[in-house]
Amino acid sequence: MILLTDDLRDRLLANGRQSDVDHVPVVKFFNPVGAGTWLITEMEPDGDTLFGLADLGFGCPEMGSCSLAEFRSISLPFGLGIERDILFEGLFPLSVYAEAARLAGSIVESERLLRAAAASLRNRQ
Repeated sequence: MILLTDDLRDRLLANGRQSDVDHVPVVKFFNPVGAGTWLITEMEPDGDTLFGLADLGFGCPEMGSCSLAEFRSISLPFGLGIERDILFEGLFPLSVYAEAARLAGSIVESERLLRAAAASLRNRQ
């Protein structure tokens, strides 16, 4: 599977050029045979370093950097590798996904839970 189309790469690079912005995730990667989900918002100019929210299945998702080359190099059972969710569409800024993941213990895509996390963040301000 192609992990990044040219359009997705361009959007990630454009986000990477903007500092101090709470971007909406552009792409979701996942492990098709186990734990591991990544919501990616931006890419560094090196074309490899990505930033986003990672959930490795230990109950404590965290924001940080990861490597596109490393994703491509992962060899999973049955000849599979890390895949891109072609149906994913980010609806909220990364901070909302991070707050919902903190509350749930894993990355969630439930619009109800994401709206509740967004409200929780607004109430803190």
